Amino acid sequence: MASVAHNVIKFLRGSSSSAGQASGVGTAKRLTRRSSGMAELSRTFGAQEGICVLDLGSTSPGNIRYFTEHGHKSYSEDLLLASLDPTLVTKDDEGNRVLDEKRFLAENLVYPNAHFDVVFCWNLPDYMDESLVKPVVARLWSALKPGGILLAFFHTRDAGADAPCYRYHILGNDLLEMHPILTIPEARGPGRTRTSFRLQRVFNNRHIENLFRDFASIKFFLARDNVREVLVVK
Repeated sequence: MASVAHNVIKFLRGSSSSAGQASGVGTAKRLTRRSSGMAELSRTFGAQEGICVLDLGSTSPGNIRYFTEHGHKSYSEDLLLASLDPTLVTKDDEGNRVLDEKRFLAENLVYPNAHFDVVFCWNLPDYMDESLVKPVVARLWSALKPGGILLAFFHTRDAGADAPCYRYHILGNDLLEMHPILTIPEARGPGRTRTSFRLQRVFNNRHIENLFRDFASIKFFLARDNVREVLVVK
């Protein structure tokens, strides 16, 4: 489990550039975007302190600082990177390649039930191996408190198959900075190749509603950059 203290230690040990290198965040031009979902989430929790936040991405000193300055507890996990473990690869009953979801969930997202007020899922479902997406969403539902909120981003078909994968860093109540994740190590060891996160699928609205069917409510925001922001409440 990634604890608040663990995140603070990471922050003190290295700069944002070193954290980016560890997770494969490139040095390409950084972009900013307005987020309607983030704005609504900020209005909901803006006056509260001490909420528990899960940030699903590589360690972001900026996000940790943003959460702690607002009096919140911050946890983070890089599930995309964890999903690349080659030892997770197995086959289903029909011989199709899948990842071992039971082992993945035994090693990741290990939190008590009803632990978090907010989960920033970002664009995880679009880039994670399809066999893990539903199990991960189910685990996040369990980890959220009743009334807890999850924010996720989904590409539209117009984004194209080569839509880059971004790490999102919170700059303000509705402003995000986007760092392209250019390359990541496919596996450790000499002579190993490198690969990039690629868009695995495009969810339409019906697929998204089905993915979050156990949640109490869902709200869509269509952005100009071919991204649908989705805010779901448990």
